[in-house]
Amino acid sequence: MDKQRLTLAVLTVLPLVMACGSDTGSASVASEVSGVHWKVDSVTVDGTTRRAPADADLRIRADGTAVGNYGCNEFGAKAAFKDHRVELTNARQTLMACEPRRMAFERALAATLTDHSLTVRTKGDGLTLTTHDGDRIRLTKERDAPLYGTKWTITAVGDSNGTATGLPRQQTASAYLTFDKKSGKVTGRLGCNHATAKATVRDGHITLGAPSTTRMMCDTSLMHTEKSLLRLFDGTVSYGLDQQTLTLTSANGETAKAVAER
Repeated sequence: MDKQRLTLAVLTVLPLVMACGSDTGSASVASEVSGVHWKVDSVTVDGTTRRAPADADLRIRADGTAVGNYGCNEFGAKAAFKDHRVELTNARQTLMACEPRRMAFERALAATLTDHSLTVRTKGDGLTLTTHDGDRIRLTKERDAPLYGTKWTITAVGDSNGTATGLPRQQTASAYLTFDKKSGKVTGRLGCNHATAKATVRDGHITLGAPSTTRMMCDTSLMHTEKSLLRLFDGTVSYGLDQQTLTLTSANGETAKAVAER
């Protein structure tokens, strides 16, 4: 089976493979790059540059593992530093399908990022990873986004069976949520209609009230997204904040994934 097509659910704990000891160059590069949330800005292959979707990212951990998102699917890999280079190997990813443009970016990023020895160059908040052939990935250090006051753009919804569906690119501006601490409410758009509801945040959970919505009708795909998001309301959801990504999960296992608007 192609190692790029295994699901994230079967990711195993990966061994420590970081260089250490007398290799001070490796240690220096690792300290600059590891433990940082890097947003992927673009990937350039054979002279063609593709801009990254909003949720493409990379994090290299101190334990010698890497996790991130190719633009549609999440992935995990081993990470090893040597001199001023890094290599990601044994990559495994989820199997979610997205629109063709996002999938084309994902294929380009995955092929460039993994199974190559990449030269590491940092400058300010920027990071450039370059292959021996000159293909490169540009990334930017991301600061943590607060739950309140951030416009959270919905990028994927999941059902109780654990099946996640990425939103088509043309829908990403039509589904978003913003939490306001002062009013204790969440407002936004659910795909077609605008919505407002009470939102009480406590101990990693958000209790959402019954939403007040507009009454427009839209095309089938937008209404499908809206119905999925509506199932998160009038109940309590758990939430997870991972730097620029917000995940909401209902008691029934339905999910919504969102990224902070840049």
